[in-house]
Amino acid sequence: MSFQQNKLVLEILIQIKSLTMKKLIAVITLMFAFSINANAQDKKITSGAEKAKKETLELTQFLNLNETESDNFFRLFENKYRTLEQSDLSAERKVELSRIIEAKIRATLDEKQMDKLDKNPELLKKLIN
Repeated sequence: MSFQQNKLVLEILIQIKSLTMKKLIAVITLMFAFSINANAQDKKITSGAEKAKKETLELTQFLNLNETESDNFFRLFENKYRTLEQSDLSAERKVELSRIIEAKIRATLDEKQMDKLDKNPELLKKLIN
């Protein structure tokens, strides 16, 4: 091979390496973008469950609920937050959801527990809204 041919082969290899590096950088960038997006979705999904867990814990501690009652309220509050996360939820539906949540709380608790909860309107409002 002549010097010109060696030089040409070397230039081709450099261009291939440059092209490969560009592709590698593009792939790494795409992987990074998708991982950030997936992580953001995970945080959004758990936020409703975390809020439901926090509200359940507050109610359980305030009323000394047993495990079964606590589990039932967790499912109720989790469902509330899942419904509230819907983007097409109108103001009327939010009001109706609050009314339903309050009715379910009142139906689940006995009279003594409900009297105690009624005396804490801040907690009751937090639970139904």
